[in-house]
Amino acid sequence: MNPSEAFDWDAMATMLERRAELRTPFLTAALDWLGGLAPAGAGRVLDVGSGPGVVTCLLAHRFPGARVTAVDGAPAQLERVRDRAAGQGLAERVDTHRADLPAGFATLDPADVVWAGQVVHHLGDQQAALAALARTLRPGGVLAIVEGGLTQRFLPRDFGLGRPGFQARLEAAEEDWFASMRTALPGSAAVVEDWPALLSGAGLVPTGSRTFLTDLPAPLGGAARQVLRDHLARRREHMAEQLAPEDRKTLDHLLDDDSPAGILRRPDAFYLEAQTVHTARAALPS
Repeated sequence: MNPSEAFDWDAMATMLERRAELRTPFLTAALDWLGGLAPAGAGRVLDVGSGPGVVTCLLAHRFPGARVTAVDGAPAQLERVRDRAAGQGLAERVDTHRADLPAGFATLDPADVVWAGQVVHHLGDQQAALAALARTLRPGGVLAIVEGGLTQRFLPRDFGLGRPGFQARLEAAEEDWFASMRTALPGSAAVVEDWPALLSGAGLVPTGSRTFLTDLPAPLGGAARQVLRDHLARRREHMAEQLAPEDRKTLDHLLDDDSPAGILRRPDAFYLEAQTVHTARAALPS
């Protein structure tokens, strides 16, 4: 599959919702930190690339005096935002805005806080995307982007299927696929992904980067196992050709829901992931 055709965001809504819900402890900690950086009395918050609205609603809880807008290009995702907000009693403060990025940046209202979780790397010119996000900030406003960190680890080095080191090889295949995906994006521009430097290049003042863990030891509950299965199924769909036949066979064993060796049933599965949040502030008038 062409990497540029790999994202049907509407179809991925349930998967994205499950993953974001699993990451709620990381997100809550990150938003608490962001709250200490945000201007006092923040009245407008944007969740850019909101997906199904898990973070949108967490932002509304963290900034109870603010109007929070979920920005996304997928109608099914925005419908989920509205349903989630209504279910949490937030419908009066949460709204939605459909925008295809990067062109839709120009349609965004000014905000005191902008959150963009794993959005920028889906846009061809990452420096231009950050500059566009910076232009949405009111003076003293804060931008937070989630980029980088460490991908999921979920099984021991040797877990009894295939050759040991499977996860390292899967990660290498993912890096190759990611590079191809980036190259295929419209307007793709190569940059050194030094995020504080890129934020500075967008005219902002960096205010720190922090990394947050999602650490769920074995034995995993059902929700975490389903997120791992989603993760592996996506890799089987998009990266199988980049894996050796033995590793494809191992992946198929892990996706066998009826097998004790499958990810949904094996007792040694865990979930360990690190997400890095980079923040920067718009300058105040002199």
